Amino acid sequence: MKPIKSKDLLELDKYLEVVKLQSYPIPEQVVWQAGKGDYSEVPIHNVEVPNSAKCGEWVVEQLLANERGHWGPLEHPQITFSCSGFVHNVIVQARTHRIGTTWDVQSQRYTGKRVVKVAKKELDIEEVFYVRPVGFYTNRKGKKYEWTQEHRQRKLGRILSECEEYSDYYEQGMCEEHIRDYLPQAIRQNFVVSFNLRSVLHFMDLRSKLDAQLEIQALCESFVPELQKWTPSVWAYYEEKRLHKARLSP
Repeated sequence: MKPIKSKDLLELDKYLEVVKLQSYPIPEQVVWQAGKGDYSEVPIHNVEVPNSAKCGEWVVEQLLANERGHWGPLEHPQITFSCSGFVHNVIVQARTHRIGTTWDVQSQRYTGKRVVKVAKKELDIEEVFYVRPVGFYTNRKGKKYEWTQEHRQRKLGRILSECEEYSDYYEQGMCEEHIRDYLPQAIRQNFVVSFNLRSVLHFMDLRSKLDAQLEIQALCESFVPELQKWTPSVWAYYEEKRLHKARLSP
């Protein structure tokens, strides 16, 4: 049996979701303006802007292709995503990327009612907690192992037990910042993230590489459809030259 891949997680787990909230409307045009403005004799706002497709072609040919490395103008346009259902350790890893990004993360202090609902069987445990699907996995050293239904059920049982303990303390009136210590690390945590175009490609370089944790690879996979639509020329270049290649970030 083939090992589980990040795309498999997105198909098997209905609670993983990424939705674009906002984005700069015509990003490749503003990158063109910024790049052209560097050597324009007149203010760039007085220069006629080509259509988006032509701007995108210029950005790739003049700023990126043949290792030119002129990534700075790509910092002007921004895109914002709402990410839901991802396991806590994804945001712990993702939030280490601070340059050109902004993160707002669901609090574990003020959202404990969902855990209580799991303990009382009012909410599906897998809506609130993430456990990998059954299948074969590969560790970072290439060793394959099987994660069975028995393993999975044992983990879900342990999570339920911890939710019940959390619920008991909650009903006794203990404050949530105290009893969150009892939350399993497998809790799902929603977040909103904004990137500029350069920083999202930087993020993809580091977190979509094939030895990254599967769940954060899945997050990167979820960005792809919107990035393809948002900056088609830049994304086509990036996909061919850098995606999954673990190159040093721009």
